Amino acid sequence: MTVRPLIAGNWKMNGLADESSAELKALADLLANADTVACDVLICPPATLIYQMAQISKDSVLQIGGQDCHANVSGAHTGDTSAAMLKDAGATYAIVGHSERRTDHGETNAVVKAKAEAAIAAGLIAIVCVGETLEQRESGETLAVITDQVKNSLPVGATAENTVIAYEPVWAIGTGKTPTPEDVAEVHAHMRKDLAGLMSDADGVRLLYGGSVKGSNAAELMALDNVNGALVGGASLKASDFWPIVETGLK
Repeated sequence: MTVRPLIAGNWKMNGLADESSAELKALADLLANADTVACDVLICPPATLIYQMAQISKDSVLQIGGQDCHANVSGAHTGDTSAAMLKDAGATYAIVGHSERRTDHGETNAVVKAKAEAAIAAGLIAIVCVGETLEQRESGETLAVITDQVKNSLPVGATAENTVIAYEPVWAIGTGKTPTPEDVAEVHAHMRKDLAGLMSDADGVRLLYGGSVKGSNAAELMALDNVNGALVGGASLKASDFWPIVETGLK
């Protein structure tokens, strides 16, 4: 089955209106001038910028997403943002379960699952993140950890149309370190097998790799079996850094 790649940029807690608008416009211009756009391209800015970025990109193929959402539609949850609010601001995707949320905010698989279900209910595509720590990798637990996170974070009603899985080894995020291509291929094949036991259209689910993806290693990673795109952190903040990664999905 041919799976359309997704190249997603996660800006994390970075970006103010003027500079971020300029970078997004530059990226939209690059996409507009591409001969073909054979992949989906997504930027997930801070919540404060979603509406503005969605307005800038509305006439472009470039899509905008949120970095997190609350599991509830509304209520007394000071400082949180619901999936419906993301949708209302112009988002089409929501990242849930990023390791920084799991670590910094103590989010469990059950919390991630509830957030993914909320995203889907609001009409967003959920990007569910999974990944092992360095300690877990060194003790040989990687595949068991991934199975546990995939099975217990996968939203009810997940399909290839509304759910994306992103593998981000925690120890590779922002460190400049990446697993070997063989390691990435092994984990992605394992995720595909896990999903086959959980959903009927598992072959069509986009499996992204994330963790120090940059222009210099993107082509090698994207060429691997069962790698259908990338979730990019720091290298997505500037259009000039992000574009070489996007180009790997255009070929």
